Amino acid sequence: MQKQKENNVTEAPSNFNHLEKMEIDELLKNINKEDGTVHIAVQKTIPQIEKLVRKLVKRMKKGGRLFYIGAGTSGRLGILDASEIPPTYGMPHGKVIGLIAGGDEAIRKAVESAEDDFAQAWKDLKEYGINELDTLVGIAASGTTPYVIGGLRDARANGILTACITCNPDAPVSKEAEIAIEAIVGPEFVTGSTRMKAGTAQKMVLNMISTTTMIKLGHVKGNKMVDMQLTNKKLVKRGTKMIQDELGISSKEAKSLLLTHGSVRDAVDFYKQNNNMSVV
Repeated sequence: MQKQKENNVTEAPSNFNHLEKMEIDELLKNINKEDGTVHIAVQKTIPQIEKLVRKLVKRMKKGGRLFYIGAGTSGRLGILDASEIPPTYGMPHGKVIGLIAGGDEAIRKAVESAEDDFAQAWKDLKEYGINELDTLVGIAASGTTPYVIGGLRDARANGILTACITCNPDAPVSKEAEIAIEAIVGPEFVTGSTRMKAGTAQKMVLNMISTTTMIKLGHVKGNKMVDMQLTNKKLVKRGTKMIQDELGISSKEAKSLLLTHGSVRDAVDFYKQNNNMSVV
């Protein structure tokens, strides 16, 4: 019986050759040219992303959490997205969780063979008490990472909503996930270097998932991050400007309200309630 050929687009030869002979400006322009194709690939996945977000929002409104799992660049991208949710949207830590094969050490330094264990992801997830209200998104550019495949398989077997983000068509991870998001970006500029176009596509999809979810959970008003944490002077200044624009008051008064109440939302609500203004 003839073995079925894998659709391993991410490992296909680059569209460019003799990179070492190119001038710097030529290299930069060609990388940029390749990057320009990524948004088209991501655009094609919007129906699948929408399906995931609709289900995810319902679960999170009931107290569910969002988990990301991945290895290498994919794992780091999940951790990056998860780590930015609390300061940006005021969500408690532990509502969006990123896990990487090899543990926290692998965030900065590669942990050899950590991604090759089919059983480890489920062990990692069980430490967080993952349950049927939660959602698991497996991230794997190639779509062949055992850590991600095994995690999705075990999670789905336990009644958990699963999705994957990959850059190969009909990838093994897609067969294990309820919702498969396949952003087919084509060969990398440097053959097999999936931290490039594939990584960019994954970051874009993660932005779309988490941002849309946070908006539908009520953490944005108008177009402002009204629940952001005031962790530095820049964010205090940003929050002050938001309050000024909303209430038409001085910068000094807006800043005082912000620092007293701790968030743009609470500051604006307090002001409106005490000045007989409607709270939207």
